[in-house]
Parts: sequence; C-alpha cells; structure tokens
Amino acid sequence: MLIWVLFIILIGIFLALDLGVFNKGSHEISYREATRWTIVWATLGLLFSFVILMIYTYRLGPGAYGKSAWVATMEYLTGYVIELTLSVDNIFVIALIFKSFRIPRKYQHRVLFWGILGALIFRGLMIVFGVYLISNFSWTSYVFGAFLILTALKMAFSDDEEKFEPKDSFVYRSIRKILPVSGQVYGESFFIRKKGIVIATPLFLALVLIEFTDILFALDSIPAILGITQDPFLVFTSNIFAILGLRSMYFFIANMLDSFHYLKHSLTVILVYVGVKLVLENHYHLGIGLSLSVIFLSLIAGVLFSVKHRKRHQTHN
Repeated sequence: MLIWVLFIILIGIFLALDLGVFNKGSHEISYREATRWTIVWATLGLLFSFVILMIYTYRLGPGAYGKSAWVATMEYLTGYVIELTLSVDNIFVIALIFKSFRIPRKYQHRVLFWGILGALIFRGLMIVFGVYLISNFSWTSYVFGAFLILTALKMAFSDDEEKFEPKDSFVYRSIRKILPVSGQVYGESFFIRKKGIVIATPLFLALVLIEFTDILFALDSIPAILGITQDPFLVFTSNIFAILGLRSMYFFIANMLDSFHYLKHSLTVILVYVGVKLVLENHYHLGIGLSLSVIFLSLIAGVLFSVKHRKRHQTHN
C-alpha cells in the first residue's frame, strides 16, 4: 500500500510542477519544446522500469503476483509501449476537437492538462473494475479478447476518409441543452458569467469531449494491457506514464499524423494479437517475450512502410 501512496504522491508532484512552474502562463508550445518534453516523459516512463525491478525484487519479493521481478519489468514495458501506441489515434481525435472549436494553440496545453488529470481518475477506476472482473470471472477474458479482435477488424476495414465531427456528437448536443455556450474563446477561462448567467466557453466543450473520447479509447487500451498482465500496479503505472506523456506527444506528432499511413495496420496487428492472447489465457499462456516481439516488429514494420509510402507519394507528386 505504501508503494501505491508514494507513486500517487510522485505523480501529484509532477503535475504540480507542470502547471505551477513549467507552464504557469499560457503559451504556444513550440515543436522544440514539445520534442524536449516528449523525450523527458518517455525517459521517465522507461526509467520507471528499473523502479519496478527494484520494487519486485526487494519490496514485494520475486514471488509477488506469481512472477519474478524480471517478468514484472517486461510486463510493465510491454504495457507502456501498448498504451503509447494506442495513444496515436487519441491524438488524432484531440487535434480534430481543437480544430473544430478553434482553440488557440496557446490554450491547448491548459485544456489537455485538465483533460489528462480527469483521464487519470477515470482510467484508475476502469483498471480496478477490469482487474476485478478478469481476476474473479475467468469468462471475462473471452469477452475482452473478442472485443479487441472485433475492434481491430473494424479498424482494418474502416474508411480512412471518415472524419470525426465533434459538433455532431451526442456529448456536444447534450451540453448545449444543459448549459448556454459561447462561440467565443475568453482567454483560458472554461466558464464566464454574463448578467448572472454562467456560460460555457469552447475550452470547456473541448475539455468534456476530450475526456469522453479518452474513456472510449480506454475501452480498447485497458483490455489490451490486461491481456499482458493482470497485476493492478503494473497496469496502473504503465497507463499513468503513457497518459502523462500524451500532451507532449500531441504537440510533437499532431502535424505528422498523415506521415504514418500504415501505423493503423500496426495497431490492428497488436490488438488482434492481444485479443487472441486473452482468449487463450485460460488454456495456454503466451510468453511476455513473444508479446514484446510482436509489438515492436509490428511498430517497426508500420513505420518503415509508412516512410516508403511517403517517399513514393512525394515522388509521384
């Protein structure tokens, strides 16, 4: 329990430093700054694997959760890579939401900060619920596995031209029925008051939609990582570090998403593999080494084919 408390305190310190020190004032995140913070968060996420190794070796013992410290470390890394990979689609939707509501770039970091803070809470609850189900009801592994496979197939055969329209969503229409909404951005304010009436700004609308879409994406990512490990601490920590790096990743790759033409196929392969792993979980265990290999090979192939596709496209143009 002490380890959980210390980890949550550590995350609280990171978030306080982020908003209270490094990004105290609203400003446009430059590509250079986004690159620096992407490296920082990725480094922290990877370095935490050594903390996992130490925790499971000296604090919880090599027999904790029926696995060695080395296996626990590999499961954390695999889960972390899966969460980062699945975040790419999330970044694309976030970019569409900001564009739809015309949120200035200098206020986007503030919206993402509070959006990700909410995501930490919601995902924590979903992880607890998911771990409870899969630990107490063995048949849920078949449900989660089938869900991931169906999601992968839908992704594989979906129309690339189909666009998500935030203002056509049920969430947006529901907010408009509950609260008066301003079409104008008022600095970094989520709400303004006019003639005694509280009015929501586009920043609040973007925040709610980002929160809602993260919950939808978590329906894929949580079962995916549960296919790798059902250890709640590993699931939680790998999720948290992936989410914390999401903001800087957004500013880093939001304008390069079209360059990764074949990355969708990599995600499809990963989801199918994890889905099959979950379906077989009660009968046959696929090793963590195989899982890590499938994920890395899928990502490398997706990136290489994307680079080749981009070069061929540029040559024809």
